[in-house]
Amino acid sequence: MSGTQLDEALEVVIENDQKYALILYNDDVNTFEHVINCLIKICGHISSQAEQCANIVHYKGRCQVSDGSLKEMQKQCVALLDEKLSAKVEDKK
Repeated sequence: MSGTQLDEALEVVIENDQKYALILYNDDVNTFEHVINCLIKICGHISSQAEQCANIVHYKGRCQVSDGSLKEMQKQCVALLDEKLSAKVEDKK
């Protein structure tokens, strides 16, 4: 395999590994502060990013808060669910 073919094959693997989205849903239970803190702690958001996502979830009902490999999105989803937030992993196709 030439260097170019190897680079192209690597790009396909990387793209395939990033095709899952973590979706956070609105609820009537959790406070903005709790949601923001969870997004910072679990998804690695900075404060302003977490605040924007919390507002989108509040007004639109849902927001994609992260994307990546299935394994990583499942890990983050479980952590959000453990914090009593409503979330699920979706295929980005």
